[in-house]
Amino acid sequence: MREIDTPRAAVVYASLVTRASKRWLGACGAILLVVAPLAAHHAIGAKFDSAKPLTLRGAITSIDWANPHAHVFINVADAGGRVTNWAIELESPVDLRRQGWTRNTVSAGDVVTVEAIAARDGSKQAWSLSMVLARTGQRVFFARPVALPPPTNKATPRWPDGQPRLGSLPSETGYWASPSATTLAERGVTVEADANGLLRNIADAPRVAPFQDWSRDLYAYRQRVFLKDDPLFQHCLPPGGPRMFQNRYGVQFLENRDRQRIFVMMGSGNRNWRLIYTDGREQKGQVEGDADNPLYFGRAVGRWEGDALVVDTKGYNERFWFSNGGQPHTMQLHLVERFARPDFDTLRYDVTIEDPGAYTRPWSAGWTLRWVPGEDMPEYFCQDNRP
Repeated sequence: MREIDTPRAAVVYASLVTRASKRWLGACGAILLVVAPLAAHHAIGAKFDSAKPLTLRGAITSIDWANPHAHVFINVADAGGRVTNWAIELESPVDLRRQGWTRNTVSAGDVVTVEAIAARDGSKQAWSLSMVLARTGQRVFFARPVALPPPTNKATPRWPDGQPRLGSLPSETGYWASPSATTLAERGVTVEADANGLLRNIADAPRVAPFQDWSRDLYAYRQRVFLKDDPLFQHCLPPGGPRMFQNRYGVQFLENRDRQRIFVMMGSGNRNWRLIYTDGREQKGQVEGDADNPLYFGRAVGRWEGDALVVDTKGYNERFWFSNGGQPHTMQLHLVERFARPDFDTLRYDVTIEDPGAYTRPWSAGWTLRWVPGEDMPEYFCQDNRP
């Protein structure tokens, strides 16, 4: 069964999808979820099979140092002496650089031994679990967790009129990262998920949100196939909605107060950005601009309520996933977000989701992000190694 990844189509064919998906999901019950590697930018289980370990040894022929994942190509000889070129997939160059690795760590001709898992489709591709350089005996190209910066214990930074700053102070740099939740789940519901939003227990899927039948089945399908159809990674499409605040490489707020607008810049995807207008305008498109076309980031209008920025957004299209893990949405999606900075180091994000096309009632979620001082967002572009 091919996934129907257009929510409106799924609504039209709801009864058909529900009946068929129940049969399909039951047949797929033997598929196991795996935890993606630490710094994964898409679910590795969608492409590689953890039940197929292998050891490869060979000489490096080339290195592809590009996002979303770096690759090392090696010539591997079989028992009969026939040589085949294998593509060994690694973490993102962003994460590898953080550990001190560069494309010059190894050179063409170097021999490496790789412990890996094989590609599901049987192609000569593998995900590296460990790579050891023969001439030094040292392991190379691995990534460790990035430690949270120590707390500054400073008060909320403010503009001269007392309004909290969501971005950095003048002449300083920084960004928000390390979300305390990596998947979108209704407030009060506790589920375990990895950095991509993959549930550790697929039985938790119906608990995540007040789904309608079709959206629950589609969410469960996306989970069971390891998020393989994620448009952010398949086609580098922008991730609107709460997902922007769960991406690995963080966000920045650029407050353009004289023009009453706020840019929210994203570190992942293709370094996309969204606009929040605070000038009291109507929540509709511009005649000479986007008219009333649905957008990836919708139409956002914001206002300050005390120390919190409240943002109301409508007008989304259906071509993206609005959360890690793949919760569906329709063009009826309506979000109300609250941003608060209770101290220098913490951003509180709360969101209320209303989508009568996909959910049985409004629901809410929330988490925090940490300030990373003295750094700009990592330079990451999804399309680095796309044709």
